[in-house]
Amino acid sequence: MKEGLIDDGGEVRELTSKDVKRMRPAKELTPNIVKAYEEGRLHVRGPQKTLKKAQMTIRLSQDVIAFFKATGRGWQTKIDKALKDYVKTHS
Repeated sequence: MKEGLIDDGGEVRELTSKDVKRMRPAKELTPNIVKAYEEGRLHVRGPQKTLKKAQMTIRLSQDVIAFFKATGRGWQTKIDKALKDYVKTHS
C-alpha cells in the first residue's frame, strides 16, 4: 500500500528514496496536458475586465470568524453578503 505524502498534522512529510523511485515524468502521466502546453494551447487567465471587489485587511471578532468558517466553503463571500444586507437596511 502506498504511504500518503501528508502526515497526521496536515504537513507534507519528507520524501524518501522510495517516494522518489515511484515518481514519473509528467509527459508519461498526463501526455495530453504536456502536449497542449508544448503547443501553446494552455493559457493563463487574463486580468479582470472590471474590478468587482477590493482587497483589504479587516479585523473581526474570533467568534464571528468561527461562525462564518463553520458554514463551510465560501465563508468570506457570506460575510460580504451579510455586510451588503446591513448596508441596505441601514442606508
